[in-house]
Amino acid sequence: MLLKTPEGQITEGAPTRRIALASLFTAGYALAISPTADAAITTDETGIKIEEVTFPAAGGTQLPGYLARPAKKGRYPAIVVANEIFGIHAYIKDVCRRLAKAGYVALAPDYFDRAGDPSTLTDFGEIRKIVAQAGAAQVAADTDAAAAYLASRKDVAKGRLGVTGFCWGGNVVWMAAARNPAFKAGVAYYGRLVSPPAQGPFPDAEKRAYPVDVAKDLKAPVLGLYGEKDQGIPLADVEAMRAALAAAGNPTKSEIIVYPGAQHGFHADYRPSYDEAAAKDAWARTLAWFKQHGV
Repeated sequence: MLLKTPEGQITEGAPTRRIALASLFTAGYALAISPTADAAITTDETGIKIEEVTFPAAGGTQLPGYLARPAKKGRYPAIVVANEIFGIHAYIKDVCRRLAKAGYVALAPDYFDRAGDPSTLTDFGEIRKIVAQAGAAQVAADTDAAAAYLASRKDVAKGRLGVTGFCWGGNVVWMAAARNPAFKAGVAYYGRLVSPPAQGPFPDAEKRAYPVDVAKDLKAPVLGLYGEKDQGIPLADVEAMRAALAAAGNPTKSEIIVYPGAQHGFHADYRPSYDEAAAKDAWARTLAWFKQHGV
């Protein structure tokens, strides 16, 4: 199948599920979280542009992505945005728009495109089946492909690439920073740090490396943002990651911040777990971290 890229080039590639079936981002907030919290933030498109893009990715596919960028012509730093387990829904799209307002080209690749759209499901068991199909090798390749695509754009400044992510995507950030030197900095929001327990909600989780295993390999500084009351990522896991960084000498000077009283998903303004004070502080730290490290 011949596909036209956002840069106007015609490429050969297998059609993805979303390209074949529907427009990329018509869904609202993840249906599994209902009702949506009154605090949900909607960032308008004043001064920015939104693009529905595709780019070459793992398995010979053309992967969809939601991209937001400043409207004014120029070259800007860029950030890959890794989603939660609910995929590319209203919250993740809004994060991209917030970054665009801050002067970034922000791309959220649809990691789950090959398997389904978890944002439209309410059954967590079915959501986990989709998420499980995005294995470590595929996610790594897709993240690197997103980075390469951003680097190829005419509106992206050379060498100024970062990565951020939330929940499932927070783990993606740590792993990307340990693998791909193209990323100059990362910000991980409550991403899993150690292998999940066999008795937990992911008994069939893929056996793979986790951030605690690759602390010594970090090539870019990562800011980890975690909640004290996170039931899925206990403070013991956070301390294990801090110890792994210290044992490796922490050459990138990565940091971990724990917000007192905050739960998992404290930045997700559409969830009941949203913590406004923690979220605002974390966002300010996110922008400062990227600026500090040249992104």
